[in-house]
Amino acid sequence: MTVLKKPLVTEKVSELNEKGKYGFVVEKTANKIEIKNAVEKMYGVTVEKVATMRYQGKDKSRYTKSRVITGRAASFKKAIVTLVEGDVIDFYGSI
Repeated sequence: MTVLKKPLVTEKVSELNEKGKYGFVVEKTANKIEIKNAVEKMYGVTVEKVATMRYQGKDKSRYTKSRVITGRAASFKKAIVTLVEGDVIDFYGSI
């Protein structure tokens, strides 16, 4: 099981990147210590602080010819990781 699923690349999180904060979608069962260790191991940086948030999946509906189809998007957990001064994660370095 990998703790980190994917990095968050949004406008709001990109603004936080300039302040040394990075966002990740993580496993729902992961705790702050596991997230910290996974980020430090994967990116070779030192983590100062981890903040986590759990999000409920949104209700979705689609109108088709025969009926209305309703469902729910998956729930997820998000982590905002603060790095020590001077450390940087480069998501676009290998592109």
